[in-house]
Amino acid sequence: MVPDRSKHLRIYQRESCVVFLKTNETFGGLSNMAGGYPVKVNGMHIRSSESLYQACRFPHLPQAQKLILEQSSPMTAKMKSKRFRKDSRPDWENIRVTVMRWCLRVKLAYNPDSFGKLLLATEKKPIVEESRKDSFWGANPETDRTLIGYNVLGRLLMELREELRERPNGDFTMINPPDIESFLLCGRPIEPIFARRDNGKSPSGEAKEPPQGDLF
Repeated sequence: MVPDRSKHLRIYQRESCVVFLKTNETFGGLSNMAGGYPVKVNGMHIRSSESLYQACRFPHLPQAQKLILEQSSPMTAKMKSKRFRKDSRPDWENIRVTVMRWCLRVKLAYNPDSFGKLLLATEKKPIVEESRKDSFWGANPETDRTLIGYNVLGRLLMELREELRERPNGDFTMINPPDIESFLLCGRPIEPIFARRDNGKSPSGEAKEPPQGDLF
């Protein structure tokens, strides 16, 4: 059962936050729908963290994962996943935040200059994904000046930003997969990510992941 999260609703003042809605905006690269942030998992080149996240819904359906990962944009990957939603892994609601946290770390590991610098450019301001419909990952406009929602994606980004500040040399070089049963991609267990090795350098650090419950 998913715990009651009503106490975790947040109200944000737009003028004091970094708010992103469209991917072509200044901070649009913070969105999972932004292209240009490829990653690599189990030797597979994946175009976006959104594609990776959606594929993780279906460890028991490798053909569905393959279809999702083949899509040229994050949005089409998300749309392709919808036909399989009824077959999402049964614990998806309980692990999705953990999976998203891991996906964002992988995105940072492979895109330290672009994504990492964008994160740091938000300074210490609250990061908010504006959404007209989704108040879980984002926050809905309440008035012209305020947004309300759980803003889980924004909070994960703020969490990652603080970790990045503590590692100024970009020490997100080894990313272990979360401790999730049957965490598979195209029939294979997901392996640790060694971004520096994949880029021709040796790994120098490990990004550790707190449990999903830490956010709520």
